[in-house]
Amino acid sequence: MFDQNPLIVFTPSGKRGRFPLGTPVLHAARSLGVDIDSVCGGRAICGRCQINVGEGEFAKHGITSAADHVNAVTQTEQRYDKLRGLPSGRRLSCQTQIQGDLVIDVPPESQVHKQVVRKEADTRAIELDPATHLYFIEVEEPDMHKPSSDLERVYAALKVQWNIDNLSSDIALIATLQKILRKGEWQITCAVFSRPEGGGNRLAAIWPGFHDKLFGLAIDVGSTTIAAHLTNLSTGEVAASAGLMNPQIRFGEDLMSRVSYVMMNPGGEREMTDAVRAALQQLAEDVARQAEIELTDILEVVLVGNPVMHHLFLGIDPTELGGAPFALADGLALTFPAREMGWKLNPGAWAYVLPCIAGHVGADAAGMALSEAPHESDEIMLCVDVGTNAEIILGSKQRLLACSSPTGPAFEGAQISCGQRAAPGAIERIRINPETLEPRYRVVGCDKWSDEPGFEEATAATGVTGICGSGIIEAVAEMYLAGIINQDGLMDGSFAARSPRIEAYKRTFNYIIRQGSSGSLGDGSNQPLIRITQNDVRAIQMAKAALYAGVRILMDKLGVNEPRKIRLAGAFGSHIDMKYAMILGLIPDCDLSRVQSAGNAAGTGARIALLNKAARDEVESVVHRIEKIETAIETTFQQHFVEAMAIPHKTADFVNLKRVVTLPPVKVITVGDEDGGGRPRRRRG
Repeated sequence: MFDQNPLIVFTPSGKRGRFPLGTPVLHAARSLGVDIDSVCGGRAICGRCQINVGEGEFAKHGITSAADHVNAVTQTEQRYDKLRGLPSGRRLSCQTQIQGDLVIDVPPESQVHKQVVRKEADTRAIELDPATHLYFIEVEEPDMHKPSSDLERVYAALKVQWNIDNLSSDIALIATLQKILRKGEWQITCAVFSRPEGGGNRLAAIWPGFHDKLFGLAIDVGSTTIAAHLTNLSTGEVAASAGLMNPQIRFGEDLMSRVSYVMMNPGGEREMTDAVRAALQQLAEDVARQAEIELTDILEVVLVGNPVMHHLFLGIDPTELGGAPFALADGLALTFPAREMGWKLNPGAWAYVLPCIAGHVGADAAGMALSEAPHESDEIMLCVDVGTNAEIILGSKQRLLACSSPTGPAFEGAQISCGQRAAPGAIERIRINPETLEPRYRVVGCDKWSDEPGFEEATAATGVTGICGSGIIEAVAEMYLAGIINQDGLMDGSFAARSPRIEAYKRTFNYIIRQGSSGSLGDGSNQPLIRITQNDVRAIQMAKAALYAGVRILMDKLGVNEPRKIRLAGAFGSHIDMKYAMILGLIPDCDLSRVQSAGNAAGTGARIALLNKAARDEVESVVHRIEKIETAIETTFQQHFVEAMAIPHKTADFVNLKRVVTLPPVKVITVGDEDGGGRPRRRRG
């Protein structure tokens, strides 16, 4: 009996069973519920069911496995190897037959539910199980003696060959079915979308013959930029990425100005919806071109965005979000055909929009929660998506709270005298010598510091054009550490006697980082004057105070004095130096080793939801648990805001920060008058 029914053990699952001689390994794997991928259903076309045959004595399993315990390599495998290539020692499980006891290893790339690590800084993996899968089927030809429609026989083939039932299709797809079936000579590949609401499976697309290209788009629709990641739904790999400026900027740089545009211009919401949808289509075409695929290979889209963006790309008037009580038209997760948003992808593509948390805490914050998983943390975690409107989540697996805080566009370089986006030529890093007050800096697109040989030549093409968000944070923090400004953010005019970098300007002073073409500092050839003004410092103080006040309110609600972990997300959060963020008081005191960038956490959350349909249930459940705090009605917000205007803070001690940075002593600065004299500036209380 043993000889006729050898034992087969699969690793890493450990599943085992006895099967008759000649049984295909793929058949044995499916009988045992082993996770082996296959689109073609065992026809040796897709090549996804690759395995390794173990050799030697496996004491753990009590068997001896050998290469001659399977049949020889088949002509079909040889043909596949010639056309597509098989790694040395690999076999196709659909072609490999059991001839003796076996230990079979299923490599990660051959597993249906393979895990994809999200990012290097975090080992949490995504289990690959998208809502859309491909299935190759052979359909029975029409027979006058067995009357049935072509669609019925497609459904029957999916049931028999893949155990998929409860199917439905739309009319447009059915209209193409007969020609595709006959072109494929009764062999077709089906894309089936599993619908979460109410169950059921949707026949989303069909191709003649074998087709193995299946892609999805994960999109973060930000108020400033839109980022798209084209992802292979079979492997989890990002095939291409692209981004562009949100074209709605021409209607207003911040969210409320766009809402105001809608209020003041009848039909303004349609203009902005058309603009953002055109941008989304452009991004889809860009990434498809990069990856050299057809738009019809894109079968899924997952989107995140703040509430105003969420409403506008869905075609919803955002007016109600412009004032209390900031009511969302719809904050629930949405699943709908992608063509309803005007996308020209595969006609059967489906879109999923993550849920919003509250009127000013959107689907992007939900994506951040899914990505960073504070709901799984044993310790208090602070997650902040830093943008024109900071979205904040604080808590742990016991309790989660969320709020938003109106930081404005200063962190992105807007409303700063020499501010700009993070483009080549923008200053992104800066250090100031506290003795000489001389700056050294780096710009986007160049690895050299300004005081290193070859810097001017290396930046000749782009020039030094301005200062971006991360550079502004470091500049203000370095000015504080050097004593140029005090804890209240006031410029010390007495430093003008020490350095020409300190320039009198009306009743205040500026700090010159780089002199323009008419000045005497640096070569200045065709370069703009780059300086930090007193108003710039104020703009940064107000933005960081708004963010800190929002965080402080959540900390009060939870009854904690500091978070144990901090994650800063968003484009700004990805590039900022965490030490300088804390020196400035942008974030609360915390062990600096536990403060990390989360990258584009909203976009990562969208990608997780794209690659794993169960993650959609997870994020919807988490959002339902989150307690929403409206800062606009919190009586302590103003007090926290005023105290947070100081650098790093008026009353918080910042014990962790002081262990690694020596902060300057409290200093009273006089404000100069028109004649250069001075009078004491009253300290903020």
